[in-house]
Amino acid sequence: MRQLNEEETKIFFEKLGEYIGANIKLLIENEEDPHVFRLIKNKVYYMSLQIANWATNVGKDELLHVGTYFGKFTKTKKFRLNITCLEILAKYAKHKVWLKPSGEQSYLYGNHVIKAHLAKMSENIPQYANVILFSLQENPLGFGVASRSTLQCKDLDPTAVVVFNQADLGEYLRSEDDKNVEK
Repeated sequence: MRQLNEEETKIFFEKLGEYIGANIKLLIENEEDPHVFRLIKNKVYYMSLQIANWATNVGKDELLHVGTYFGKFTKTKKFRLNITCLEILAKYAKHKVWLKPSGEQSYLYGNHVIKAHLAKMSENIPQYANVILFSLQENPLGFGVASRSTLQCKDLDPTAVVVFNQADLGEYLRSEDDKNVEK
């Protein structure tokens, strides 16, 4: 387990910034309960500083994971977010989309969001912005990319795709049969 180097930090925070913007500061600048990001075998974890200090006592080969798994760096040095960080991203999201109950099931089966399933959107979402999807009960369901801006969505056909699915909570069930859950 180690701290992210300068290049990894830049790539990671750029990816996070697409979802939560300047709220990244709120994740790490908490005086009462400071949290840190740590890297274990190309995977980024978010944990309290106290737990990170305790984890240093565990051997490198024995430590599998600790804290909340945010995602991993690919071989090409790109960062891929994982659905396990959804709860944290949802708290600080800058662009939000709410789904009707009829659209939740379709989305959780891995489909893209169409306009007919859209309940509401936060204002001024630009085209191709990263968004967090919620149910009407404010439960986070997943994240994706807006295929259209908020203004463009008003004039769309009900079957037009509004949000491209990147990850959703249904992944847990769909990957249950896979021997290798981590891709």
